[in-house]
Amino acid sequence: MDRNPREAVGEDRAPGAATPESEPPHPTVTEDARHGRLVARPSASLAGEGEPGTHRVAGGALLRVPPAPESGVARTPYWLVVVLHGAGGAAEQALSWLLPQAGSASLLLLAPQATGSTWDVVEGGYGPDVARLDAALQDVFRRFPVDPAGVAVAGFSDGASYALSLGAANGDLFGAVLALSPGFMAPMVRHGRPRVFVSHGRADPVLPVEECGRRLVSELSRQGYAVTYREFGGGHEVPPGMATEALRWWVDGPRGTEDARP
Repeated sequence: MDRNPREAVGEDRAPGAATPESEPPHPTVTEDARHGRLVARPSASLAGEGEPGTHRVAGGALLRVPPAPESGVARTPYWLVVVLHGAGGAAEQALSWLLPQAGSASLLLLAPQATGSTWDVVEGGYGPDVARLDAALQDVFRRFPVDPAGVAVAGFSDGASYALSLGAANGDLFGAVLALSPGFMAPMVRHGRPRVFVSHGRADPVLPVEECGRRLVSELSRQGYAVTYREFGGGHEVPPGMATEALRWWVDGPRGTEDARP
């Protein structure tokens, strides 16, 4: 179960302790895992495809490879979405949110597993989970042709907060962020300006919409991000229809290239 917004940003610590959103910058900002930076980059020029199904890749992540195209249909470069589980969750659970909606022969789903009960930025600072995700991405990008204009990061609850944080820090890799019921965002550096989709339940008892979803959308809009926001009449959950809308928003939205979409 993910925590309420006060726990999620560290208010269970000693009075005056820094939270992810108020953490002072390191004296020297470096482009590394300690600052949430990913170095892996895709290439659409590679050849090859993997065996359909769900496989374990570097860093302990799960990769869902779609079935091959129908006979006579040319393989185009894959698109990839990284999907991040919530606190206390698992990579398998994260895959389950988007797998029924994926429905494309060109869409890879990559679900990393946090090293702790939730993502590193919540438990003390960027580092181990960024490094594990980078290893997983490098493994995938070595084996699959992935369109550089078709990489996104998604997540639910703590995973959505982490997706927003990594998305802002790595907008030169992720063209879009799909944040389903986020609580906060905490980028230490910013690169690029990905499009952002945020959804939140109006009756969310864990991460209340007024303190979380609405506040974040207001901040993102003020910072110049293009944000699409959807509220729904439920609680702390990922309604199948909302997952479908988020994926379609990503797939059908503007791109840096005019390549075929999944």
